[in-house]
Amino acid sequence: MKHNSIEDCRLITIPKVHDERGSLAVIEKTVVPFSIKRVYYLYDVPSDSYRGGHAHKKQESIIIALSGSFTILIDDGSQKKKIILNKPNQGLFLPTGIWREIENFSSGSVCLVLASTEFEEADYVRDYEAFKLFKS
Repeated sequence: MKHNSIEDCRLITIPKVHDERGSLAVIEKTVVPFSIKRVYYLYDVPSDSYRGGHAHKKQESIIIALSGSFTILIDDGSQKKKIILNKPNQGLFLPTGIWREIENFSSGSVCLVLASTEFEEADYVRDYEAFKLFKS
C-alpha cells in the first residue's frame, strides 16, 4: 500500500455552467486525475449510519455530494481530518492508502463515487488494525 498522507487528499472543483435554466456540472478527464473504471452512489442512508470503514491498496477515488451533505473522516494512520461535502460541483480526491468513513448523511443525500478500479475485494483493507500495520 502506498504511504499517501491526508495532505495528498484534496478538494477538486468540478466546472459548472450556470444560466437561468439551472446549473450543469461537467466531469471530464482534465478534472479527474485517473481513468474512471467504476461509478457508484449511496442513497437512502439513515442519518445515524455510516459507510466506508476501509482503505484501498490500488483504488483512487473522488467522492461527491450530488445532493445534501455528509462528513468524511479521512485517516492516513497518523493524522485524521473531517471534511464536510455539501456542493455538487466539489469532490474529494482520495489517493490509495487512505482510510475513510462517511457519516452524518442529511436527509435525501446522494454520495457519488468515481473509482479508478473495478470492484476487487482483495483491494480493500476493512480492518483498522490491519490498516495501521500496512501504514507503519
